[in-house]
Amino acid sequence: MGRRADFLAANRGKRAPMPGFVLLVRDRADGDPAMRFGITVTKKVGGAVIRNRMKRRFRVLARELLPLHGFAGADHVLIGRDGGIERDFTLLRTELQKALGKIARAPQAGDSPPRHGARAGHGRGKGGGEGGDRGKVP
Repeated sequence: MGRRADFLAANRGKRAPMPGFVLLVRDRADGDPAMRFGITVTKKVGGAVIRNRMKRRFRVLARELLPLHGFAGADHVLIGRDGGIERDFTLLRTELQKALGKIARAPQAGDSPPRHGARAGHGRGKGGGEGGDRGKVP
């Protein structure tokens, strides 16, 4: 993956946060079974040397694990986090396997329950919620 639009599209997919990184996976739905991956590490994590080292580690992990556990026809994005560079490589490998498993078990886009504010009687506003007899003495 090389275009910014691809990374932004992946951000709308499923996510699995881990201590050293966040994994984003989005099905492209274009009929192409190829797995693509991208890596991004922000300047908040460290200087160029630190960011490049982290990207090298992620690249090795992705090439090792995505052919076995990745999703065909999907974009995979690894976003580096602050603690990722100090983490043991075998621990990162285990976390990536766990993240891929978590995404595989996640419900599909239409199967998830409604988000905040979508249910009646929740959130701010008058009436309709529990506690309607507050202040009354039985």
